Amino acid sequence: MQSKSILSLVLLFAILLTVRSQAQDSRAITMEEYDLAKTFVVEDLDNDTYVKFENKYILDRYEMKKPIFITGDDGKRKRVDLYKLVAREGLNDLGLMVFYTTETGTLYTALVPSFPSGGDVWEKYFEDIHAIDKVEANFVLKLSYVLSREVSYQMFKNVNNGELTNEHATYGTDICFPGDQLVTLADGSTRLLKDIKTGDKVITIDPATKVGSVVTVNKLVTHKPENYAITVLTVISSDKSESSEGVDIKLSVKELKATPNHPMLTDKGNKPIGEVLEGEAILSWNEATQSYDEFTVLGTKEITEGAQPVYSIEADAGTTLLMNGVMVKQKN
Repeated sequence: MQSKSILSLVLLFAILLTVRSQAQDSRAITMEEYDLAKTFVVEDLDNDTYVKFENKYILDRYEMKKPIFITGDDGKRKRVDLYKLVAREGLNDLGLMVFYTTETGTLYTALVPSFPSGGDVWEKYFEDIHAIDKVEANFVLKLSYVLSREVSYQMFKNVNNGELTNEHATYGTDICFPGDQLVTLADGSTRLLKDIKTGDKVITIDPATKVGSVVTVNKLVTHKPENYAITVLTVISSDKSESSEGVDIKLSVKELKATPNHPMLTDKGNKPIGEVLEGEAILSWNEATQSYDEFTVLGTKEITEGAQPVYSIEADAGTTLLMNGVMVKQKN
């Protein structure tokens, strides 16, 4: 429920800013209306900008904006169309309808309720979008981004904030990563950190030139299993362009896990990952540009994942490594 509550704040704030509705122009949508509206279909998303239903409701294309196309790291292009749902009587806004079309033509529909709506409607909305998220990867993340992009992409937050699940988390001098993090090898492929061996060739990045080179692993250091505190860092890169077709967004999101004391290099200098702040920038591999670019930190959280070993790499040269596509400092 905590992640849903935080997502609620993010989406509510985005709606208040992007829809620009005043309280007197909106009213609460009832559960019956919410369920009914989810059955509404716009036959021609390219041309239908104002559609009436049952002579009671209107779908009005949001600010007459063109569709938004989002391409993630997987190269799959999604289309998002936004419509305001309006009650014809009184012309009150009831919410924001989202039509999300996949690269194969599959259509998912979500209705973001108006902010005065009751808790039962909001709870149903969260259940609906998380149900879609289970079958359409990163749907919630992309939905949150679209709703917030009208204001500033910096306000977009990681929607899965967490907290320590066990008060007995282990803190200490071990500066390491969980074994399921992916290390970038010399040929561009990745391998689980726990499976790295002496002699493996891995990528290091020169922070000054943003150029990658190859170094050799001298040793994989393994620390005994403990219930380590883990910092989860989420970074994002977004590139937007406009054409006659609509707005194209290339969205790249990466997540990194490490013990809170692991050193990182951001645009604000060297600091432990547990002290990295939202808005700072970290070099990461950008699949879209095929280069090392600055990704913006969207959020951090601290969790535990139960007893597990953690690992670090000692290489024969360089000061950095590429972990989950994010530049990290070597332990030494």
